[in-house]
Amino acid sequence: MANFDIFDTIDQLRGTGEAFCVATVLRTADATSAKAGGKAAITQAGEILGHLGGACVQRAVRAAAQQAWASGAPQIIRVKPSEKVVKMTDPDGVQTFKSGCPSGGTVDLLVEPYQHAPRLVIFGEGLIAKALAAHGSLAGFRTAVEDGLDIAGNHVRFALAQVDALGVEPRDYVVVAAQGRSDASALKAALETDAARVSMVASRRKAATLTAKLIAQGLDPLKVARLKSPAGLDIHAIDPHEIALSILAEIVMWRNGEKAAKGSHDEKLA
Repeated sequence: MANFDIFDTIDQLRGTGEAFCVATVLRTADATSAKAGGKAAITQAGEILGHLGGACVQRAVRAAAQQAWASGAPQIIRVKPSEKVVKMTDPDGVQTFKSGCPSGGTVDLLVEPYQHAPRLVIFGEGLIAKALAAHGSLAGFRTAVEDGLDIAGNHVRFALAQVDALGVEPRDYVVVAAQGRSDASALKAALETDAARVSMVASRRKAATLTAKLIAQGLDPLKVARLKSPAGLDIHAIDPHEIALSILAEIVMWRNGEKAAKGSHDEKLA
């Protein structure tokens, strides 16, 4: 751990594009190797970078990190000797973990998840795709666009045949704005991603025709069921920027609605 700096480590982890957690020791009682203010980063592989205390604390922190990633919310936990644990939640509402370590100390920790902004993956090389990429970046999304899209800026680029390399996650958003250029191929690639939300700039009739063909070719109907078409909210949009704005507004509504639903679920569990 010579020359180890937790803040340099956090900065390096941010650059990887992977989610991680930061755990901070809030307070300690009785004998323990953990010290208030101690920090560590926890990777998705379960590696703890930094010092928080012994094995009992580390096990609890790994479990709390999983909860933090799942909920998207910080977790406050308490690790204390097994004989002092009456319930798995203390009277002050803090989740408790049993410790069998011989030190007999109690440690309170804050475990905070770090996730990059969701990605907005855009298929297409036309004006709507270009406008959507520009609006998406301004709204804080990490945008990914097809190689052929003529647009400047810090956008990840991908080839239609290599979408898998993006590693699209359920929390990302995918929009097909091919508009007559490789529509079926783009839609198939979009629906084969793990994104929970996929939308398409097309009429309902066109989308229904394309998806029927994809199902006939063997695409899972459950994947097709995620598709929203036409993409966007009905704001009577006309030009490409207005259409892009309607699509982004719908995505923001989904994103914030999912956050609110998750927060409500967490409150019920508390």
